Amino acid sequence: MASIVTARRLQKRYGRFEAVRSIDFDVEEGRCFAFLGPNGAGKSSTIRMICCQSPISSGTLTVFGEPADPHAIRIKRQMGVVAQEDYLDRELTVEENLVLHGRFYGLSGGEARERGRELLTFMQLDTKSHNRVKELSGGMRRRLVIARGLIGRPRLLVLDEPTTGLDPQARLLVWTRLRELRQSGVTLIVTTHYMEEAARLADHVVVMDQGRILEAGSPSELVERIAGREAVDVWGLDEAVVTNHIGSLGRVQARGDSLAVLTNRAEAVVNLLNTGPMRPERMQVRPASLEDVFLLLTGKDLRE
Repeated sequence: MASIVTARRLQKRYGRFEAVRSIDFDVEEGRCFAFLGPNGAGKSSTIRMICCQSPISSGTLTVFGEPADPHAIRIKRQMGVVAQEDYLDRELTVEENLVLHGRFYGLSGGEARERGRELLTFMQLDTKSHNRVKELSGGMRRRLVIARGLIGRPRLLVLDEPTTGLDPQARLLVWTRLRELRQSGVTLIVTTHYMEEAARLADHVVVMDQGRILEAGSPSELVERIAGREAVDVWGLDEAVVTNHIGSLGRVQARGDSLAVLTNRAEAVVNLLNTGPMRPERMQVRPASLEDVFLLLTGKDLRE
């Protein structure tokens, strides 16, 4: 499958600070590609370069086969962007915001209104078309921003934390709509802190930290290769005690008031801990997840 975005030894520097450190990746057309990483990992800097909002410092970056550059108008016209900030005009109505944005993409007034109404129905906002943006809830504004990103019928949609601030019902709606877009041939690039979101949507994931790509692969492949098939959550035992007792059966990581034992042999781990000199307060066996991969690779400490 052809790559719609290609990066080779891509770097971004701000003065002496290296935000992105010589990374390589390919985004295949018609797929969903997710960037994961803690705050300061370099995700947003990478996204800004892909969106032609910030020049690269070195290496190469092409989008639709052309060099990514802040002046690359042909790239921008084929791309939709859903930023974390909404930049909506609070005094205009919902429909007027979409029409205005459609005019930026060269649509006539009538075309922009028709396309806007399609998208409001798509994002279940059609009953709010004549409301001013300032009258909308935060979740409704977020859905409007996604609709706005689609106004130009983009080949590539870039979404930075698309479901931040949404309640569970609205998040499920957005996930459904993004899957529908992908099935229709739209390429998606997503950054997210929701591991479930990445697992549900992404065909390919890269985990970044300190400007570098630590690991890459499909969500299921990363989970099995790095975390294992299962996790045993343990309460009431010391990390050293559990590590010594289970030996080579799994990897132990502290998680707040519990421990996670990542393993391919959960039953054996449970049996050992239940017969050990010190018994856990409780245990829970679950499938290993992308969150386990994320914490193993980037650590459990809070990043500000």
